Amino acid sequence: MAAQFRFAPARGQRHNGTMTHRHLLTGHVLHFAGDPFAGPWQDAVQIDTDGAVLIADGRIVATGAAARVTGDDITHHDHSGRLICPGFIDAHAHYPQTAIIASWGKRLIDWLNTYTFPEEMRLADPAYARKTADTYLDLVLDHGTTSVASYCTIHPHSVTALFEAAETRGMAIVAGKTCMDRNAPDGLRDTAQSAYDDSKALLDHWHGTGRARYAITPRFSPTSTPDQLAALGALWSERPDALMQTHLSEQIDEIDWVRGLFPQARDYLDTYEQFGLLGARGLYGHAIHLTPREIDRLRDTGGALVHCPTSNTFIGSGLFDLMGLAGGGIPVGLATDTGGGSSFSMLRTMAAAYEIAQLRGVAVHAAQLLWLATAGSARALHRQDHIGTLAPGMDADICVLDLASTPAIAQRVDQARTIWDAVFPTLMMGDDRAVADVWVAGRQRMRP
Repeated sequence: MAAQFRFAPARGQRHNGTMTHRHLLTGHVLHFAGDPFAGPWQDAVQIDTDGAVLIADGRIVATGAAARVTGDDITHHDHSGRLICPGFIDAHAHYPQTAIIASWGKRLIDWLNTYTFPEEMRLADPAYARKTADTYLDLVLDHGTTSVASYCTIHPHSVTALFEAAETRGMAIVAGKTCMDRNAPDGLRDTAQSAYDDSKALLDHWHGTGRARYAITPRFSPTSTPDQLAALGALWSERPDALMQTHLSEQIDEIDWVRGLFPQARDYLDTYEQFGLLGARGLYGHAIHLTPREIDRLRDTGGALVHCPTSNTFIGSGLFDLMGLAGGGIPVGLATDTGGGSSFSMLRTMAAAYEIAQLRGVAVHAAQLLWLATAGSARALHRQDHIGTLAPGMDADICVLDLASTPAIAQRVDQARTIWDAVFPTLMMGDDRAVADVWVAGRQRMRP
């Protein structure tokens, strides 16, 4: 079992409600000036090898030379030789599937019936839902992930369990009740009306509460009737500030299934569009086998795609066109897709994204991978003004990577000629051992 973190106690005195104690982190600091898929990555991403980040009251106060201040109210955290980057952001996950990660031998539809649905039925027990939520969030924090967007189950208390667990840890999170009223077991089906009612009540309670954001969540069109999709589309039109998350074009046999269920639809995306479920605050997971029309509509509407590379290889879905889609102006985030994905680690996810791009004939740069796992996912979740970047005013969600965490990585770094040569091996071979320090909303998580 991975070693779990605990939060360090807050330090300093409060004067007029303001925490005066500050923390200075020094080391290699990752900075973003733009989208590295929209132009040369060198213009968008830099690493300050003598960098500094000053944090106070949960936010980043200064970076670079302006951060290098001294005083009795400052604790210095020396991360020389390490990479200080934004906390990783997992833009598509299923926390209820934590216990079934790395289950053998199934493709999508069989995976759902054999592993996913039986496990999700166990979350009918509120105590089990709370335990699973706690386990999941501790695991991702161990791996340097400070924000997630997760599907829950049809049970409203499964949503509450995750939001409450995230609130305890101070995490920025997106979540929603998964809605299904067909092609699922009896214990996992709701109705069009209850999907609307439950989702609205949860949205009203949680959306914008602290760092929580709500996502209206039809699992995918095969498990929702047209009536349910229309009800959820109506809710989104009433609350356009909410996000909407679902799945799109993950596997060929899934697309054939959708075609049979929606014979009048122009394509898979149209099964959402015709019910008001296509928009700029939409998150569409996988999106591997898109038609030209679907690509054009996604670009026109600003809907974001979420790349889930370990899942796509683990259950044999296909090869996402990262460079074509991200380079073509469509927002793209990165995700583990736990538990169809085979790892809780965004480092492993970056490695898998690199490998899939190689199979499509493109070598993605480390700068682009890090951007996807942080600023890119933040943009997909419409949280780019708060998380995903180390800049003054941003929330202090930080992951510090040891660039020589194992002997295999260390010996490769010994041969590095540039800072990027030193960073890349950790993206390809790193795991939770590479996570040297984690900060969530300005609070440090310490290993026991």
